[in-house]
Amino acid sequence: MDKVVTAAEAVADIPDGASVAVGGFGLCGIPSTLIAALLARGSTDLRVVSNNCGVDGWGLGLLLEAGRITRMTSSYVGENKEFARQYLAGELEVELTPQGTLAERLRAGGAGIPAFYTATGVGTQVAEGGLPWRYAPDGSIAVASPAKEARVFGEREFILEEAITTDFALVRAAVADRHGNAVFNGSALNFNPLAAMAGRICVLEAERIVEPGEIPAAGVQLPGVHVHRVVEATVAEKRIERRTVRPRPDTTSTAAATTNGN
Repeated sequence: MDKVVTAAEAVADIPDGASVAVGGFGLCGIPSTLIAALLARGSTDLRVVSNNCGVDGWGLGLLLEAGRITRMTSSYVGENKEFARQYLAGELEVELTPQGTLAERLRAGGAGIPAFYTATGVGTQVAEGGLPWRYAPDGSIAVASPAKEARVFGEREFILEEAITTDFALVRAAVADRHGNAVFNGSALNFNPLAAMAGRICVLEAERIVEPGEIPAAGVQLPGVHVHRVVEATVAEKRIERRTVRPRPDTTSTAAATTNGN
């Protein structure tokens, strides 16, 4: 089955209030083409599950700035000032989840496992509840996280985490064929396949689309059975979330020391 469509066609049925799992790790492997198409589509009150929410002016940050996102389930949100502003102002509901737990919740959802026990978060507010999901305009906590069910296995305590499934998934691959079989590059592999599996309808954008059979069967990292629509990625720009460089060496003092030594 040829699943290739345009970006506009791929997101045309994402309604207001939809839940959407979005792949990517930082700014690596984010579905920029589909995010732009969803922004143009105008869908609002979106409930998004993603490792992070992009940065100001890029990635999911574009939807956030436009006021299209009502709720975020994420593990890391430290690079987006608008995200912090909306959260603290009570405009955005945020469920912070440990990164490994988030990954497993998505994987479990895609595998049909409704919940699982993990030791991550035991002894913290993750388990005990009380984490502020939404603030009131006066700064008080309007919605707090509930306490999680706990159980002892052996001599260790674990807490119950529910799986995540969403109405849609938006992901990005390096290469995909027309049947939706996909290959990812580097860190883009971290959350994209998991998000794809968790979405009831998965839309995948690919930097390169090839014919069926061109990707070796053993090289497929996401089988096409999980993918419903394939889009050619048209947003080629790839940004760096946080650029860190070493200070420039003081060549003047080094040269002077060398001259004095001679």
